[in-house]
Amino acid sequence: MSELWARMSLSTYRIAGSVIYPFMGPFLAIRARRGKEDRSRRYERYGYPSADKPAGPLVWFHAASVGESMAVLPLITRVDGLGINTIMTTGTVTSAQVVKDRLPPGTFHQYVPLDLKPAVKRFINHWKPDLAVFTESEIWPMTVLELAAKRIPQVLVNARMSDRSFERWRSAPKLAEALFGNFAHVAAQSQVDAGRFKALGARPISISGNLKVDTDALPCDEEELAQLKITIARRPTWIAVSTHFGEEEIVARVHKKLSATMPGILTVLVPRHPERGDEIATLLKQGGLKVAQRSLNQPLEPDTDIYLGDTIGEMGLFLRLGSVAFIGRSMYSKGGQNPLEPAQTGTAILSGQHVDNFREAYANLIKSGGARLVRDEDNLTENIEYLLKNHDQRGKMIKAARQTVAEMGGALERTLETLDAYVFPLTVKRDLEGLG
Repeated sequence: MSELWARMSLSTYRIAGSVIYPFMGPFLAIRARRGKEDRSRRYERYGYPSADKPAGPLVWFHAASVGESMAVLPLITRVDGLGINTIMTTGTVTSAQVVKDRLPPGTFHQYVPLDLKPAVKRFINHWKPDLAVFTESEIWPMTVLELAAKRIPQVLVNARMSDRSFERWRSAPKLAEALFGNFAHVAAQSQVDAGRFKALGARPISISGNLKVDTDALPCDEEELAQLKITIARRPTWIAVSTHFGEEEIVARVHKKLSATMPGILTVLVPRHPERGDEIATLLKQGGLKVAQRSLNQPLEPDTDIYLGDTIGEMGLFLRLGSVAFIGRSMYSKGGQNPLEPAQTGTAILSGQHVDNFREAYANLIKSGGARLVRDEDNLTENIEYLLKNHDQRGKMIKAARQTVAEMGGALERTLETLDAYVFPLTVKRDLEGLG
């Protein structure tokens, strides 16, 4: 692909964005009805500010969803502690609600602007960030180009590149170089990720490890946990977390198979998208299962088959209700979900074989014996039953998973060292502006 073609592609993207910009209202309204947009804050998606810009330097942090948001919080806290203003953008309603009470008091929050020139330009012109820090695989062409036009340094932290994304970008090398070449630094999760970003034109690149390893175990309401454990009593319990469309049916069938050999078994089902709760509850009930829906405050009773965790910000609670966890988005070619949170909270980890997006984490966990990959539905059933009935083996997996996470640590300090090179000059700028 020639440089001319790359420039033409980006120009076409820019023009197309300007054309569809006036028609984004109905699109966002539909998403709001589905619970995917905050109706009262839709204006932020057009780049309109939620507050006045404070005086002094400002760093913009962006994280797409809950896991990325939790991972980047320590970085925001570090920068805020240096007296530098910070703003965080997120892309989902769930992530916004989770970080609301966890951000430093002085940090602003907005929903990320649509990657359309009018929205991005409005956002940047208002907040005038001195540094932009993105997480994982957040590569938005118009945002990258607008920041570059303003000569605002862009750093990609906890960077990862899935097989599918790499193949897509590699098919358009000049286009990739035109975008990735704008990053001042890429701190990659692994050697594989680093190699991929380098092949796509990013420089310089360092290997930091996975920031999610260095986050604390997910919190929970201890009183609520104690009460639920009393309610569950001695019932054998397993958890299916971060499930996607189609996997809830698998969970339902596995539960029925387990019920035949383990009377009283309880399944805790936590979908990746809580807004699907009503849909999933209907599906399960149609299959003859008794469901207690957390979002409706339905009580967990002795004959409840499925406890449906369709609330926001309670993953730490759900993960502590059982000692065996199946991690979703993995039974089909979807890329998997983060296994580190279940490892930190103390579960034996099971997953389907499609875990490309978290390859290194799973490789380490499997090597240590902290996780197992299952072939299919029947293999999942067999492993759950075996682990629930074998306390010693389950305990070994839980211990191995926790130890593996501990050994993978250090990403936070390495990432902070990378950011310090860009943040320290801002402390000088802050002091000079204060003298003025």
